[in-house]
Formats: sequence, C-alpha cells, structure tokens
Amino acid sequence: MSSQLKISTGQFSDKGVKALNQDFYATLIPNEPQLTLKGSVVALADGISSSEVSQVASETAVKSFLNDYFCTSDTWSVYTSGLRVLESINGWLFAQTQKSEYRFDKDKGYVSTFSAVVFKASTAHLFHIGDSRIYRIRENGVEQLTKDHRSWTSSKTSYLSRALGINQNVEVDYATADLVKGDYFLLCTDGVYDYCDTDSILRVLGNNRQNLDNAAKEIVRQALENGSDDNLTLQIVSIDQSAELKPSALQPQIDELTLPPLLSPRQEFDGYRILRELHSNSRSHVYLALDTDDNSQVIIKIPSIDLRDDRAYLERFMMEEWVARRINNAHVMKAGIQNRERNYLYSVSEFIDGITLKQWLIDNPKPELETVRNIIEQIARGLQAMHRMEILHQDLKPDNIMIDQSGTVKIIDFGGVRVAGIIESRSSLPQNDMQGTAMYMAPEYFVGEVVSNRSDQFSLAVITYHMLSGHFPYDTQVAKVRTVAGQKRLVYRSVLDDEREIPAWIDYTLRKALQPFPYKRYNELSEFLFELRHPNPKFLIQSRPPLLERNPVLFWRSLSLLMTTITLGLLIYIQNLLH
Repeated sequence: MSSQLKISTGQFSDKGVKALNQDFYATLIPNEPQLTLKGSVVALADGISSSEVSQVASETAVKSFLNDYFCTSDTWSVYTSGLRVLESINGWLFAQTQKSEYRFDKDKGYVSTFSAVVFKASTAHLFHIGDSRIYRIRENGVEQLTKDHRSWTSSKTSYLSRALGINQNVEVDYATADLVKGDYFLLCTDGVYDYCDTDSILRVLGNNRQNLDNAAKEIVRQALENGSDDNLTLQIVSIDQSAELKPSALQPQIDELTLPPLLSPRQEFDGYRILRELHSNSRSHVYLALDTDDNSQVIIKIPSIDLRDDRAYLERFMMEEWVARRINNAHVMKAGIQNRERNYLYSVSEFIDGITLKQWLIDNPKPELETVRNIIEQIARGLQAMHRMEILHQDLKPDNIMIDQSGTVKIIDFGGVRVAGIIESRSSLPQNDMQGTAMYMAPEYFVGEVVSNRSDQFSLAVITYHMLSGHFPYDTQVAKVRTVAGQKRLVYRSVLDDEREIPAWIDYTLRKALQPFPYKRYNELSEFLFELRHPNPKFLIQSRPPLLERNPVLFWRSLSLLMTTITLGLLIYIQNLLH
C-alpha cells in the first residue's frame, strides 16, 4: 500500500514592540499534479530594521518565491528551480535599491533575509540566506539546520554578511534533510529564537499537536514575555506521514485510461484514422495516422501487448510524450497537439518524413567529415535543449535519431530518459534500470556511478566515432566493465586508419570525449563541438615536431651559441680562481 507525504502547518507573526512588522511569511500546499512534481513550500523573510522599505523586500521575496517556484519546469530539480527563482528575486531587489535614494547605503535598501523549505516526497529541501533559522525537532532533539550569515564586530555589534538584495549576485545555502513521521520543522526569525528555550518549545508543541497555529502563537507570546524587542515570526511544519513508497506523477493517466487494442489500416481511433503500421516490436506498436480534425499526419504509438501488466513499463511509455511536451527545440521530436479528450493510453507525436540515422549510414557508409560534423552538431543542439531542462536521454543511438527530407536532424524516443524533477518526486519508475544500448552507453552506467550530461556526451562521441570509422572505440569491452579497475583497463582504439583521411586532431578530440572516467571528458557539449572544428592547443603543442626537424640550421646555430656561452663562462670562472 503506497503512502505519500502528508504535512500539517501552523504559523503566527507579531510586530512585537516595533511600530511595523517587517517580517513576511507564507505556506503553499498545491493540488496534484504539482504536489507530487514540485512539493509544498513554507517560506519566511525578515526585513532589516535599519531600512524603511525592507518590509517591501520581505513581502516580495516570499510572494515571488511561492508564485515563481511553481511556474518553473516540472523537469527541473528543486535545487535548480529554487536557485533560479532566488537569483531573479535578488536581482530585482538589488535593482530597486540602485534606482532609489538608498543606492549608496545598502543598510537602507531593499534587503531581507530568506529561509524556505520545500517538502517533496521523502526529502526537505532547504534554501537559506541571512539570520532567520530553520530547526528540525526529532524525538525531542532540536537541531539547527541553517547557519547564521552574520558577522560580529564586537560582543554587542554585528551586521548581516549575506542577505537578499545586498549585492548583484547572491550566494544561497542549500541543503537537504530526510523526513520521518513525527518530525517538526520550525522556521523563525531572531525575534523568536533568541528569546525561547528548547524545553518551553517542546512543551508547547506537546500540548498543541492538533492545532499548530495555537502552538506558534503561544511560542511567540512567550518570546515577547521574555523580552523580545524585534518582530516575531514562527512557522511550524509537522510530518504527519512520510513517503514510504514512491508515488508516480504519471500514475493517474495509467489508472484512468483504457489500454488500446492493436490497430489496423483505415480504422477510426480516438479521432484519428490509421493509415498504416510503421514499426512493431516487443516494446511498442507504431502507426502513421491522420488527424481527422485538420488532416495532418501524426505518429501514434501504443504499448506492447506483452508488457501491459508491467506498470514500470507503462510509466516509461507515457514519459516519452510527457517529456516531448516540455521541450521546444527544432532538433527534438515534438509531441502531437492534444486537442481532444483521450479514451485510451497511447502517445501522439509529429510525423517526421525521413529516415533514421542508422538507415542513413547504411546508405552513406563513408560520409565526409563535414557531413558528420553537421549531423553531430544538430544532435548536440537537441541534447543541449534537454540538458537545460535537466533531462538525460540515456539511449542516444542511430536508431533514435531521424533525418528528415530537408536534412534536419531530430532526437526521438524518450522512453529511457532520466528527469531530475521526476526522480526527486520518487516516481516508481526504476530509475537505476539501464535503459540504453550497450554499444553506445558510457562506462559509468555499468559500474553504477552517478550519470550526468557527460554520459550523453560519451554516447554522442561514440556516434561520431562510428560515423567516421564504422567501428566502436572500445568494441564490446565497455559493457563488460563492472568495477573502477575495469574502467582503467579500457583502451581507446584510434579512429585513424589508412582507409579514411581524418585529421589527427579529430582523434585527439574524440579520445577526450570518450574517456572512461566522466571527469576527464569535456565539461560541456559546446567544448566538444568546438574542438570538432578547431584543433586543441594542447594537441598542437604535443604534435609539433622538434626544432631539429623543423629548422636544422637554427637548431645548430642555437646549440653553438649555447656552447660558446658556457665555454666563455667557464674561462672567466677559472681566471677568477687563479687570481
């Protein structure tokens, strides 16, 4: 029986002895599917007391974070989404200060602290800057999860060393914490934590388990009685149920839609007319169809008859269209327009009038280097679009690349993709299951190491190598690797041979992109593409012939001059000794 994360929240804020409350706080628990894909957010900000506009900064920070975080891509990780949003907020606050009368005095500008927790699946994601605090209470033990960004000039004087809006660039602390049923998370400003002790907080929580708003209000009241001289804000989150089994963002579609029958030409199906079957294997059945609404041709794919009891397979099947709808790039297959309600479980994508790269290589077994570059660069643009969305293709091979009639290259088939946002939501997709094709996969897949964009880079380099030589850089040895020692024993086979005129520096480029260890490859795909057209300076230095071969006369003249200089030096030294 699956159990998803459930939380309860309570919060309270008071201006205290101050005339104005410069704190701001909010909680947002969205509906599905965003609850699974993005999580729930609790956030607070504390404006600095020296500024008359910091309450604007704190309110803007919290409202903007909650609004914008849920507008970021579903494919992004919590870290990427949160950081991008905070960078945007910080830029806006800094710009407001620069445009105001306070541009030369940051202590009076649009500045605030910020602390937030995103609760997603079985993990709490913490974002923090400033001196507000986040605590976790587990089994009556209180742990501070954040570090105060405050510098002390004396025992009584200090200043914020980091906050939103202080500088054009912002450095945000990010951390994660596991979630266990019974945990409490507390977000509070210094007006609370400086004036409350652990025992009283635990006592109040114990007496108000069913009403966390009352608990927050009581703790704030005690802080005021203990002499708090600042604004006071406290948010409490109770973990009522932890996520034991992994929920799936695609599960509702699988449960609600009927599995379709095998289709045949001329059959009417959910508003489409089947024209013919294009492909059929153990994984799926693919058809060319006509959309009867606009007479456009589309591709319809239905699940394999043999695998329909496999939920993990069905989720991977649905993932293909889910991903295609979130990427807008000329070199990535587009999902079909969804303009009607579906009755069956299937996917629709654009019809690409062309052939696979695999077939193209059969027709063009020895392509020119410039032709190879052109194809690889188009594939790379599609990959870069996927990587910007934190999506790894993981099954890049000639079968999954199409070339249309105009020569445009497109990446297809996303059944094996790895999506950062989906992984964090603890989808029941078996993400550690190897989905690729062994000859094109990077060694880290077989060793069990962390995969990254460089893993797709390896696959792209294998395709490049294969297009130029018809062979593979490590033959079948990569698939046999199971240990780090095995990785070290992999020996790269040069792409250069007597049959093809390939520049030696191209081999140097491929050798680097095909390094068995990811950290030795290019940092970015753009670097690999650049060096497919421009020799690496290190290669030029290494391959440069010695001076004796390039200019024998200059070599001997230089050697004679050196010997003469040494001889004169020795004579002078001997004369000095004799005298």
